[in-house]
Amino acid sequence: MGDFFRAGRSSKVLPVRRAVAQLRMSRPQCPRCHRPLAHCLCALIPNLPSHTRVLILQHPSEVDHALNTARLAALGLQQCEIRVGEIFEDLSRWLAQPGYQPCLLFPGEHSEALSAYQPCAQPRLLVVPDGTWRKARKLLHLNPLLAALPRVQLATAEPSRYRLRKAPGPGALSTLEAITQALEVLESPASFQALLKPFDALIDGQIAAMGEEVYRRNHQRH
Repeated sequence: MGDFFRAGRSSKVLPVRRAVAQLRMSRPQCPRCHRPLAHCLCALIPNLPSHTRVLILQHPSEVDHALNTARLAALGLQQCEIRVGEIFEDLSRWLAQPGYQPCLLFPGEHSEALSAYQPCAQPRLLVVPDGTWRKARKLLHLNPLLAALPRVQLATAEPSRYRLRKAPGPGALSTLEAITQALEVLESPASFQALLKPFDALIDGQIAAMGEEVYRRNHQRH
């Protein structure tokens, strides 16, 4: 989800926010990727087609977050849109996409493991809540239609490349990583790794902004 697909935000995000806030005060931003112009990610953002549609439901607290990976997904996938809010009054209309089977990407005991599409199978409309674990659960609570969707999850997850977060547990992923891995399962053998190029650059830029010493002290795994 917003920071990790399975849990809330680590307190160690604070040095990142301080560094980014200082940069934003003095640097104009790219209107598309919302990064400082000197560190614009647009040249790295792909324009990938997919059989699967992706609908990201983003909690408002994530919109201006420095490490907003959901935005990168929405920019990099042709079949992806992002909606911001807590109560989604138009959700039924968004889910009523002819030819698509809506499902909620949300891990849990009753979630079905994703698998590759069978020939002639109806493609999925993958609904992805974006926020901390607590905020994502709140979105489900406030939107009964969302909570009622069939739930799916990754059977196994590749390790996260989100080096600025202390992973709350095995399989914890950023929103962009979760979407990338889900699409690679569903649409195997297609690759969606190009989505992660701006993500890697974003993380590298944040580490550079905070300084190597701060990164090692607060984030580097030992």
